Order: sequence, then structure tokens, then C-alpha cells
Amino acid sequence: MLALRRASAFRVLILTAFLPLPQFAQDPAMVHYIYQRFQVLEQGLQKCTQAAREYIQDFQEFSKNISVMLGRCQTYTSEYKSAVRNLALRVERAQREIDYLEYLREAEVCTESEDKVLAEKQVQEAEEEKRIRTLLNASCDNMLMGIKSLKIVKKTMDTDGSWMKDAVRDSPKVYLLIGSRNNTVWEFASIRAFMEDSTKPGPRKLILTHSWQGTGQVIYKGFLFFHSQGTPNEIIKYNLQKRTVEDRMLLLGGAGRALAYPHSPSTYIDLAVDEHGLWAIHSGPSIHGHLVLTKIEPDTLGVEHSWDTPCRSQDAEASFLLCGVLYVVYSSGGLSPHRITCVYDPLGTVIEENLPNVFFPRRSRSHSMIHYNPRDKQLYAWNDGNQIIYKLQTKRKQPLQ
Repeated sequence: MLALRRASAFRVLILTAFLPLPQFAQDPAMVHYIYQRFQVLEQGLQKCTQAAREYIQDFQEFSKNISVMLGRCQTYTSEYKSAVRNLALRVERAQREIDYLEYLREAEVCTESEDKVLAEKQVQEAEEEKRIRTLLNASCDNMLMGIKSLKIVKKTMDTDGSWMKDAVRDSPKVYLLIGSRNNTVWEFASIRAFMEDSTKPGPRKLILTHSWQGTGQVIYKGFLFFHSQGTPNEIIKYNLQKRTVEDRMLLLGGAGRALAYPHSPSTYIDLAVDEHGLWAIHSGPSIHGHLVLTKIEPDTLGVEHSWDTPCRSQDAEASFLLCGVLYVVYSSGGLSPHRITCVYDPLGTVIEENLPNVFFPRRSRSHSMIHYNPRDKQLYAWNDGNQIIYKLQTKRKQPLQ
């Protein structure tokens, strides 16, 4: 009813607005036409009203459904959050277990790796020991027990120098090298000619093309081996007959950085010969370092092996090798005794505990050089201008196990 009243009022309003009242009242056809149009409009309004009601109803139902769904979503969200938290805890626990298993696996791998490295090291050490035994496998089983006697062969005016015979060749010649820096070698026909200046013919004078440094020279198979002056670590192999340099090498391992023996203030590299061949002795690179022992192949000047010895350089005055064993002579200076207090055997057959106290006869100064000659089994030494021969007392070494 309210809608019909509103429609009638709307028709009256339209009629009064568009047509003058007198004309409106006088034209029934127009009134009928307008009435029909308004009926059509009223039907459209009714349909629109019905559609709006249906829309409102549908929207209400939709809102209700949305509210229900939102409620369910909140429930699901809570459930999902709880499930996610549980899953995160399980993942974290699983990760810890994986980390633990990985730790166990790495520990096992490390143990296996350490065992493998240890086994490889043992194999290398066994091979190295075998190689050293092969290298030092000469028919020599003597070890030093004491100094039997001393003989002063000659006296010169020079504090430092060296003298020697060929360590291998069966030759009576004696060689004299005066001073710690020189290039002149005196060759005597025999030990008697060396002792007696009046013996004819006189010594042969050999002028080298290079000068030596220190007192660590040796003659081996007709060649003079010496530390070249002006170089930290060059060793020269000199052919005495041709008077030419046969070969040369650089001795590594810190050689030449420090004095080999503080009581021999010009010797940085000391060369030596024994039954096993040619050796070099020098101080290690550290301050107050220990002596380094190197085996040299005399034909090629290649390094066969090198050892860091426990023998300290401090207070040392000389050293020599006998049957592959290094004997180091120490002195505190002055009239103090010269004694061997450190022995190093690469094969481990000679140790200091098995040696008696080996003293050299008391001298007023330290030795400039002490070299062993494996051919006549004697020590050739230089002390305060005296050329000395020490005869030795030896005994057999313990056999290798």
C-alpha cells in the first residue's frame, strides 16, 4: 500500500510538472497514455524493489557464509600454526641428529685419516731408515774410545790453517793450506819432506783460481773441496792436477749464515771425509743453533741426505766423522780441556752413554781444524800453529738390530 501511494503521488507530481492543468484536464487520451506509461514504470520499480530484496537476502546469506568460513579459517589457522610449530621442532631435532651423525662420521673419517697418515709415516720412516742403512753400509764398524797419543809434526807461525793427505788415494803427498782465507796450496812429496824444510826437492806451490774460506778443506780422490771465499754456501770441487774448477754446488739448509764453531771464527762450512765418503758440517739457521750434517756425493756434488743433529754449535771448536759417526769437540777457552761431549750416529748404534770421556791433551788454544783420515785412521789437527797427528783408540760398534 505504501508503494501504491508513493506511485500515485509520483504520477500527480509528474502530471503537474509537465502539463498545464487546464490542458491536462481537457485531453483524456493523453491522460490515458501517461497513465499507461506510469504503470509500466511502476512495474519496473516493483521488479527493481524485488531484485533489491533478493540481492539483500543473498548478500545476507553470503555474509553469513563468509562469517562461518572465517571462523573455520581461524580454526584451521590455529591448527596449521600448531602443526607448523610441531614440524619445526621435529625438523630441528632431526637436524641435531643429522649433525651428530655427521660429527660421528667425520670423527671416524679423521680417525681413519690419522691412522692412514700414521701408517704412511711409519712406512716412510722404515724406507728412510733402510735407505740410510744402505747409504752407510760400508765395511766400517769402529767407534772412538779415546786419544792414544799426540805427535807434533811441524810448527808454523800461522794461528789458523789446515793440513792433510788424500783421504782415499794411496799417496804419500801432504798438503798445507795456510790461513783462513787464501788461494795457495803447498804440496809436499811426503810426510818427511813436510817435517824437514831442508828436504829437496822443495814443496810445489799451487795457485788456485778461487780462494777458500775457513779451515774446513779436504782432499778426496785427487780433488780439493773447499768453501769458496765471498760466498755464503758455495762449495768448490777443484782439480789439483789441471788447476781448474771441476764442479761447484750450493749447500742449503741455512749453511753459511752462522759460524759452524764459535772457537774457529772463520769456518762457516766444515768438510770432512770418513769411510763412507764426503760430508759437510754447518750450523743451523737459528741463533745458537745445532749442527747440521750433510752427506754429499763427491762425483756429482749432489746431496744424498741431511740430518739435524742434537749437537749444539755453541762452545764447539771442531768436529770430525769416523765410520759415519759425528764427534764434536767442545772447549770453554783458555787452558780448559778439549773434550768430545756430543756424538751423533744416524744409525743409532753409537750413543754418548756408551762412550767414555774423550779428552784431547791440554793445549793453550782451541783447534783450528781436526780432520779424520780413513786411510791411516788418524786425526790431522792444527792448534796454535802446530800441525798435530792424534792416534786413536777404537773398538767395534754394536751390530745393527
